[in-house]
Amino acid sequence: MKKTAILIGATGLTGSILLQKLLQHPDFELIKVLTRRSTGITSPKLEEHIVDLLKLESYQHLFKGTVVYCCIGTTKAKTPNKDLYFKIDYGIPVVAAKLAKEQGIPTYVVISSFGSNPDSKIFYSRTKGKMEKAVEAEQIPNTYILRPSLIVGDRKETRIGERIGELFFRIFNFLIPKSYRYIKAETIAEAMVKLEEVGYPKMYIPSDEIKKIASNQMQQ
Repeated sequence: MKKTAILIGATGLTGSILLQKLLQHPDFELIKVLTRRSTGITSPKLEEHIVDLLKLESYQHLFKGTVVYCCIGTTKAKTPNKDLYFKIDYGIPVVAAKLAKEQGIPTYVVISSFGSNPDSKIFYSRTKGKMEKAVEAEQIPNTYILRPSLIVGDRKETRIGERIGELFFRIFNFLIPKSYRYIKAETIAEAMVKLEEVGYPKMYIPSDEIKKIASNQMQQ
């Protein structure tokens, strides 16, 4: 049976790579992209919907498929307003999970972050932690919450802090524990595809395990 994927966050670093992998995957016949701006991609397998992601509940009718992938996320620099930040990093993934549960979609894969904790004093980590707990509460049969460390890749926008962090991680990577080491966006996208295909015994998946999942098909 051919599969249908619903992808949220297809214009970001990891999401754009995941979209390409899904379009090339023989088992997926349709990829529904819910986005605030066009991906600029044309494919007979792509169904692109320009929507207001902050009003995702208005698009319940689009949640018909095999798997929901959520790669949405912002930064303090792009979204300094904490209320809006919370609506994006918490609200969008949680509403997507609720819609997936309501429509009987069996698999939900979301990118969170290393260090996420609902009780953290750090706003970013606390937001991600609260998002994780709300997603888990939906009890979608196959829920996978990825907790990558620093994500590296060719971003469209420049993030000075992340560039400095990436340089540090690349130089001292051999000294850093495996769960803390940087991870390629390509690796995360590959693991997300694999998770839908073969599953995994754990809901929460740190960087080192993301790499192991992806390594069946790609070299690290």
